Amino acid sequence: MSTQVIVLNGGSSSGKSGIARCLQAVLPEPWLVLGVDTLVEAMPAAMRAADAEGGIAFAADGGVAVGAAFRAVEAAWIAGVAAMVGAGARVVVDEVFLGGAASQERWRSALVGLDVLWVGVRCDAEVAAGRELARGDRIAGMAASQAELVHRGVVYDLEVDTTRTEALACARAIAERVSP
Repeated sequence: MSTQVIVLNGGSSSGKSGIARCLQAVLPEPWLVLGVDTLVEAMPAAMRAADAEGGIAFAADGGVAVGAAFRAVEAAWIAGVAAMVGAGARVVVDEVFLGGAASQERWRSALVGLDVLWVGVRCDAEVAAGRELARGDRIAGMAASQAELVHRGVVYDLEVDTTRTEALACARAIAERVSP
């Protein structure tokens, strides 16, 4: 069976989005990129407010808290992504496993029966924090707090490190592992 889904997991500002764009350029078939940012941006503003009851809240120190309403919407979204893949789309998932292994299990359960390549995207916390600062659209501290947290207990087929490796080189290493 050929690879149908590539799941990129890494902390904020680790380089996942750049790798995903490069994968679209280097892989021979068309691949869609969908990520947790896509989900968050699609949610009603009330679920993204600092005092969101049950939604997703971003603390001033970069911490992220999610509630039951977020989990329900996330479950539907994950099932929708799996359905798209089941219908023939190839998808790169740009994710941040805040719950480590539990987050991976939510995806693994939804993607059962599909050929998935699990990729850990690592980046030194200080380098990610510098990228975060340069971007200007992230809460300071998010990159550092997520750099290791998102990888706890997660099992990968491949890991890449963007600390000193460009996104294109990482994408090429991933593309070599994609079954045609």
